[in-house]
Amino acid sequence: MSEQAITPGSTAAKPAGMPSARAQSLRLPLMLGGVAVVALAAGGMWLFGGRYIDTDDAYIDAAHVALSTDVSGLVAQVYVTDNEHVTQGQPLFALRQGTFTANIEAARAQLAQAEQDVAVQKRAYAQALAEVSAQSAEIAKDKADLARYAAVVAKGGITREVYQNAQFALTADQAKLAALTSAAAADLARLQGNPDIAPQATPEWQAAKATLDNALIAQKNSVVTAPYAGTVSNVEALQPGMFLQAGQAAFGLVSDQDVFITAQPKESQLTYVRPGDEVEISVDAYPGESWKGEVESIAPNSGSEFSILPAQNSSGNWVKVVQRVPVRIKILSGPSLPLRAGFSVEVSIDTHHHNSLADLF
Repeated sequence: MSEQAITPGSTAAKPAGMPSARAQSLRLPLMLGGVAVVALAAGGMWLFGGRYIDTDDAYIDAAHVALSTDVSGLVAQVYVTDNEHVTQGQPLFALRQGTFTANIEAARAQLAQAEQDVAVQKRAYAQALAEVSAQSAEIAKDKADLARYAAVVAKGGITREVYQNAQFALTADQAKLAALTSAAAADLARLQGNPDIAPQATPEWQAAKATLDNALIAQKNSVVTAPYAGTVSNVEALQPGMFLQAGQAAFGLVSDQDVFITAQPKESQLTYVRPGDEVEISVDAYPGESWKGEVESIAPNSGSEFSILPAQNSSGNWVKVVQRVPVRIKILSGPSLPLRAGFSVEVSIDTHHHNSLADLF
């Protein structure tokens, strides 16, 4: 094969795959432009970002209570069934009433006895006053007799023995008067120093009345009613005939009025979150639906602060862990769908915060 000479000014064929001069000239602008676009996009996202705080560590929460009584007794009747909706004040279950009724009757008898005792004490005091008055008259007679005897004893009108017996009688009657006066004072003390006192003012009557009140309260508390509207759960755990101790949980009640959301965002997300911030809420159980809410309060402690075994950061192998802080969110509006306690939700908090270039320096 003959070789072709390459003369100056002639165009030689470029190897395959080698970029053209135009492509080489555009490479640097394109690279710099790409970097600039990425930098501008990142800067724009940073400047206009940070306004919304999103977390899926959130759940529907509601006021709930484990129903119990402050009295003990056998369960007589359960008026509701599992998962039944109840209204505030609706009877839920009751204990047998025999013991409570007997206690009330005994307390009423004790109260009546206290009133009768006051009447008896008043009569006793009146009788004591009468005896004191009679004894005072007897002493006056003794004194008169003694004075008369003293006038004639020296003249022999009476014997010395009669005169001395009169003296002894006066002394004995005076001692008896002192005893009767002391007994009358004791009777008056039992009446609180007031002979016309009303039975209701005496400690005995008040103690009896307190016993009756406690018996009535115990009977009232033996019938448990719903403290608020909601749905009862685990009712089957309570059956008629069971002995229920005071304070023992019978079954649960979950409110359908006091329903809210407890979210636990990271501590680093709470920089600009404030009570009153708007919240967008979506519930996993209802795809495509959304609710409106607002931040009601932010807990003063992290979720682990009051745990049974809180972290001890004084050890030598301490590892920093991002903490989560409970945030209570109030539900303002949304679809009329049942929101059950424990449902998983996702929330987006609008902090209305915007980053600025000054934050970079």
